[in-house]
Amino acid sequence: MEATLGGARSSEPGGLPMGWAWLASMLAGALLAGAFSPWVADLGRGWPAVLLSLAVAGFVGLLRRLRSASVAAQCGVLFGTVWLVSGTGWMFVSLHRFGGLPAWLAGLAVLLLCAALSGFMALVAAGWVRWRRGTPLADSVLLAALWFLAEWARGFIFTGFPWAASGYALVDSPLAALAPWIGVYALGAVLTLAVSWLVLSCFQPRSWRTALAAAAGLVAGATWLSGSPNNVFTRTHGAPLSVTLLQGNIPQDEKFAQSHLRDQLIWHARQLAAARTDLVVAPETAIPLLPLQLPEGYWADLTSPFQSGSRAALIGVPLGDFDAGYTNSVVGLSSATKALPDGFYRYNKHHLVPFGEFIPLGFHWFVQMMNMPLGDFTRGPRAAPSFGVKDQWVAPTICYEDLFGEELARRFVQPGQPAPTLFANVSNLAWFGDTVAIYQHLQIARMRSLEFQLPTIRATNTGATVVIDHQGKVVASQPTNTRGALVTSVQGRVGNTPYAEWAGRFDLWPLVALAVIAVMTLKRRSRGSSASL
Repeated sequence: MEATLGGARSSEPGGLPMGWAWLASMLAGALLAGAFSPWVADLGRGWPAVLLSLAVAGFVGLLRRLRSASVAAQCGVLFGTVWLVSGTGWMFVSLHRFGGLPAWLAGLAVLLLCAALSGFMALVAAGWVRWRRGTPLADSVLLAALWFLAEWARGFIFTGFPWAASGYALVDSPLAALAPWIGVYALGAVLTLAVSWLVLSCFQPRSWRTALAAAAGLVAGATWLSGSPNNVFTRTHGAPLSVTLLQGNIPQDEKFAQSHLRDQLIWHARQLAAARTDLVVAPETAIPLLPLQLPEGYWADLTSPFQSGSRAALIGVPLGDFDAGYTNSVVGLSSATKALPDGFYRYNKHHLVPFGEFIPLGFHWFVQMMNMPLGDFTRGPRAAPSFGVKDQWVAPTICYEDLFGEELARRFVQPGQPAPTLFANVSNLAWFGDTVAIYQHLQIARMRSLEFQLPTIRATNTGATVVIDHQGKVVASQPTNTRGALVTSVQGRVGNTPYAEWAGRFDLWPLVALAVIAVMTLKRRSRGSSASL
């Protein structure tokens, strides 16, 4: 068969014209990106899951028509690239507007990064077309296993960039009940298995009823599980904490500008001193200077209100020196921290952002082209202790650290170290302007609360400054892109979910091993040499 679409000639004898295959791939990727859009969520809580299901269905339906694994790989790259460019295109803002890169170069950098990360999805598509057996259930298991491995690899290799992982679109779906058992990557794989089984069974009359019943059973079972006391693994602990969460709303082009430092230093100092709650939290780099660089007396005035009495504070501030190295840190202040060597609790960010907080080998030339306050920060410990506030243990995370649930899980199983009773995330998304990044990061934080069944408090520069309960629901919020303080309360909880237990001890390797075993077991071609790279 020969056909063209925009001049693209088919290389799929007996299969789908390549032009149409490429177009279908990109449309499916665009649908998937829509699952991470606040405008889709505004249509109704279930719509992100619907778009995710439609995207997977479209991609599976396309792959079913393909004969060549090389063409499938091309479709996988296009599918993944549109998915990630549409879902993470806000990176352009930081590179162009704040980094000073020409628009064409910033756009090219985002495109190349997303295309490179889409190589994992190319392997999924090529592997599935090569190894499928023609049996709906077996082929669905194969696709789900490959899908899981691809998303895990994207979040693991080269320090990982798991933003817009498919499972986050399920935070408001019945399948979210599985989060405290299996985590976000496996959630995406479960959805992929169910949808692909339905799609593939539609072409085999004897199978579709079984697949439909299984999918309905999965949704019904997850719905029942979400309301079952057997799916609650944490319990309330101590009295609720009153909290003040600061949102400075400082534009990124003013954040490190000498002419604007005085205003932000004064505002944060006044808000910290005025807070009368048990805990006050200021965003990432709320104090944008090292303590030694601050005006004389400022640091002492900032810390002194918390050195006596029952109030405590968590404040984002860079720390360190040239000899010891610099860290992106959170300082904890309370009457109990006076006895510590520095006079304060110190949390140093462990999972650093490539290019923003450390420069990958061989990329100094790229960083030198940007006008951004970048640096090579030193990593903090893998499983840092929590900060004690009254009878609660607050586990800080900085910015996109909360994308890595498997790393947070380590904090729940450290010998001699109290497990967290709530999370506190401090962030500064002003780097990305008023974009969907704010909403997407909120999706991510909600999923972390679901996985561990703990509340999360978030103090951010521009949003989303919120309180999330242990069921992943936002219970209090400060409007985004406004300056203010959110005063509310949060109830800490104790207990470990199954995910916290096994991921804390073994990381995600048990699921990786299961996925690899599934792929190796099902790795048999049903079309001989017709699927060739």
